[in-house]
Amino acid sequence: MSKPTPQKAERKLSLSVQYASNASDLPTRAQFRRWFKAALLGDVSLTLRIVDAEEGRTLNKSYRGKDYATNVLTFVYEDNPVSGDVVICAPVVAKEANEQNKNLLAHYAHMSIHSALHLQGYDHEVESEAEEMEALETSIMLKLRYANPYQS
Repeated sequence: MSKPTPQKAERKLSLSVQYASNASDLPTRAQFRRWFKAALLGDVSLTLRIVDAEEGRTLNKSYRGKDYATNVLTFVYEDNPVSGDVVICAPVVAKEANEQNKNLLAHYAHMSIHSALHLQGYDHEVESEAEEMEALETSIMLKLRYANPYQS
């Protein structure tokens, strides 16, 4: 899949949010919408599901062969226009934010932006691609008035 380039025209976001977590400090749909929209490089249709550790672990094991809950999973179904699913595991995001001394909402913003970029063809398996993706994530976070997520 080729990466889209930033456009000046209004980008369309179709977002469905499913709350399947018992966490009490979850961002609102409006917050998620703002974060995903900030990372759009083209039109995107996605379903976001916020899950607890058990579902996160099951999905990570089923789709990646890794037997633990991870912070975010991104599933791309079409690339023109972009459509897919994003799964964010609430307890993992909260634990990471706490361990890294990050604001919880800022960490959710970062995970949303990170997954939005994955949906649009960005990856971090190769160092040069990781640097490009991290620079873009940082730029978007700073525009949203959050700290650089890669600085401690």
